[in-house]
Amino acid sequence: MSAGRSADGREVQIPLQQVAPSLISPLSAAPPSHRQTNLWPPSEPVGQQGVPAGFLPIHGGFRDHFVETPEAKYCCEACRLVLCQPRQTECGHRFCQSCISDILSHPNPVCPADMEPLFRDKIFRDVCCHREIMALKVYCRSEANGCQEQISLQQIPDHLNVCPFFEVPCPLGKCKERMMRKEIPDHLSWKCKHRETTCEFCNTKMPLTDLQKHKETVCPAFPVTCPNHCSFTSLPRSELSSHQHDCPKAQVSCQFHRYGCTFKGLNQDMRQHESTFAAEHLKMMANRNLSLENKVEDVKGELMERYKVLPALSSRLSELENQNEELREKNRQMEQKLATMQKLMSSHSEKLLEVELELCSLRLLRDEVESLRGTLEGVRTRLAALEQGGRGGSGATTHTLASLEAQLNRHDDMLSVHEVRLADMDLRFQVLETASYNGTLIWKIRDYKRRKQEAVAAKTLSLYSQPFYTGYFGYKMCARVYLNGDGMGKGTHLSLFFVVMRGEYDALLPWPFKQKVTLMLMDQGPSRKHLGDAFKPDPNSSSFRRPVAEMNIASGCPLFVSQSVLEAGSYIKDDTIFIKVTVDTSDLPEL
Repeated sequence: MSAGRSADGREVQIPLQQVAPSLISPLSAAPPSHRQTNLWPPSEPVGQQGVPAGFLPIHGGFRDHFVETPEAKYCCEACRLVLCQPRQTECGHRFCQSCISDILSHPNPVCPADMEPLFRDKIFRDVCCHREIMALKVYCRSEANGCQEQISLQQIPDHLNVCPFFEVPCPLGKCKERMMRKEIPDHLSWKCKHRETTCEFCNTKMPLTDLQKHKETVCPAFPVTCPNHCSFTSLPRSELSSHQHDCPKAQVSCQFHRYGCTFKGLNQDMRQHESTFAAEHLKMMANRNLSLENKVEDVKGELMERYKVLPALSSRLSELENQNEELREKNRQMEQKLATMQKLMSSHSEKLLEVELELCSLRLLRDEVESLRGTLEGVRTRLAALEQGGRGGSGATTHTLASLEAQLNRHDDMLSVHEVRLADMDLRFQVLETASYNGTLIWKIRDYKRRKQEAVAAKTLSLYSQPFYTGYFGYKMCARVYLNGDGMGKGTHLSLFFVVMRGEYDALLPWPFKQKVTLMLMDQGPSRKHLGDAFKPDPNSSSFRRPVAEMNIASGCPLFVSQSVLEAGSYIKDDTIFIKVTVDTSDLPEL
């Protein structure tokens, strides 16, 4: 379908047929004998101003045969043909769209009429001129074939769709011939090689080009001759196979050949052979029958022997199948227990080793602190004694006192450093004690009301949980909660997020993080109606790529649970809530 314009100026959809290049003669205002050739594309998309692109010339202006010679104002200054999609320059001259495009493609373009410089942004479409040109009368483009219609230029597509002189292809796809539209019925009836025809023998319909091959190969009613050159000179192809069985000149074997007869001859000689050798054929059948009876007896005896042991074998087989099924079930259970024990032993051994190392460091620090405290007490005792005995003493005593005070200050500083290290070790030991290595976090948040008020007052907007891991060498993660909500949930909801942290074994893990995450608020009442949500990480999100900072951007649920639901149910007890985060570790590769 292409767009065109009707006589009243409305835009309508017009179906365009393929146009034969040989019949679409280029048309101009000159007489037909002086017209030049022009190829019109068979079908193109809709062009500008609602004009079908197949209706427009490939380059330059219209070459149609106009009824009256067009005025000079309708001619292009470049190609001197009637304007196609006219464009007007700043200097007032008109050009076809393709002509002005060619001129503007050159460096420093100038108007060929007055040599004035041309600028692309000062050239505009001349809609009025285009409307007047499309109303000019022309002869049909099939004038060379005999059409004498005179129509406006814009009516050409409508006319060509019904013009009896317009050249079109054969409606049958395989036929490549072209003809005038009025010649189609005659072409389809008598001339087209691909027209439908009927086999005169079997009345099957097919294209004319396939008729001869059909007769020579597959037609069941086509007359053929017997390959044995018998008295039947012609018979239908469908009866040939049955004729071969009865043909007197067919070469056949004796029907008793499976009993030992070796005679082969013509079909017409087979009856004489059968009557002559009837006694021999009976002897062959009797011998064969006797042999078969002996074989049957042998088989019966063998089957009876096997039937005797069959019940015992069947019973034994059932017992073995039951034992095998029990062993398989026990083996499966043992494998599951073994795998569980191995995981537990591995996790406990690793955790025990780390705890022992931390305890050793802690004992050394405590011993060192105790030693420093003892030394400090001794120094203080000596200092007190010196102060009492040195009130009336000499300057040497004063110097010794100053030295001891400096030493005491150094010991105080060292004791402070060790106390800080001891506190840090205690904190690390507590984190190690509470850390989870199976992908599950149970986070206990005490003092809910106080922490909630701090969040409302913007003192502490969010809380972080202790880290947890998918394994001893797995991902390091934590949870982040906004008790007064964040983003869309601020002031109305509790917002809960999941955070991927930088771990010690990130270089060995697959990235981005792809494990399923389940967030849950635990119900502390007897109904255990936990509130939860789950999501699969977006591999394109920066929240789940390998962390370069201490932790990635949190990802989760700003509207996890409304504060009215949270505070009205049994999710808060003793001013405490429990949050559970579970990470699916079933498809994680083992390191």
